[in-house]
Amino acid sequence: MQLRRLGRTDLTVTSICLGTMTWGSQNSEAEAHAQMDYAVDQGVNFFDTAEMYAVPPRAETYGLTERYIGSWLESRGLRDRFVLATKVVGPGSHLHYVRDGNPRLDRRNIVQAVEDSLRRLRTDYIDLYQLHWPDRKTNTFGRLGYVHDADAPMTPPLETLEVMDELIRQGKIRHFGLSNETPWGLMTFVHLAETHGLPRPVSIQNPYNLLNRSFEIGLAECAIREDCGLLAYAPLAAGTLTGKYLDGRIPPGTRRAIDPRPSRYGNSRGEAATRAYLDIARRHGLDPAQMAIAFVMRQPFVTSTILGATSLDQLRTDMAARDVQLDEAVLAELEAVHAENPNPCP
Repeated sequence: MQLRRLGRTDLTVTSICLGTMTWGSQNSEAEAHAQMDYAVDQGVNFFDTAEMYAVPPRAETYGLTERYIGSWLESRGLRDRFVLATKVVGPGSHLHYVRDGNPRLDRRNIVQAVEDSLRRLRTDYIDLYQLHWPDRKTNTFGRLGYVHDADAPMTPPLETLEVMDELIRQGKIRHFGLSNETPWGLMTFVHLAETHGLPRPVSIQNPYNLLNRSFEIGLAECAIREDCGLLAYAPLAAGTLTGKYLDGRIPPGTRRAIDPRPSRYGNSRGEAATRAYLDIARRHGLDPAQMAIAFVMRQPFVTSTILGATSLDQLRTDMAARDVQLDEAVLAELEAVHAENPNPCP
């Protein structure tokens, strides 16, 4: 398993990170532990979770994924061998059950969130603590266009940075990262960190896949030049690039079957692009999932690719993408589809 440096830190993480958001909804605790055992056997040293998980977010499953990871860490006794990442939620009316029902990225919320995550994870420290989404109204989660609202509340990024510095000094977290962030957000945190002598973000976790390459437009250059690499989530576009949702199919037990929220990948342009990518895989004798994941893993701005699965068989297939090399003919065809139908599912 290839190792890559996490930002400008002394940590190295594997090019594949095990995602966990289905644990507690689609996966039991025993299944979660089996996935972690398999990942370890394959050389993975990087796990990603969030206080909000399992997904879809519900009061009864809030924090459950972290608890599953905590019980695994306690039973295996391997904490110092792994880079453990989790996240603190930003504001959202759907999170009425989190803290006082008005979670923000301010000092009070973050301090409480860290303590709660440490307790659930049964660990003394978190290697990478991420801001799950911005504490402001911006174009994330499927929106390309930005509409400014001068009256919308926003926790000052400097306040967020100062509490991250405090937590690092206390040894409760080692580094912090961003997630679902924009170029303005990333560069604002970098600028404030450098001008105030505070910790820089070491990573950014955003969606990136063949149906959504919007990261390339403004963030890829920032990620490379500022050593703030992408932790790419949804490399299969939430399973869409396997073709299992074509023609309106929603197989039982899949995410679309259990999540009532509309999928950002469920539109006609996305389906057309998916068919084109599946055809490329078929003609070149490639597994569609492995082709899609291999495309993400080869990008120079990607530090690690987050793989989530609901079964060990699925995880085995997806993880084998690390051995897939896409030749120039395949890459040219992928680019041609993208040029014809760019970012159908932002």
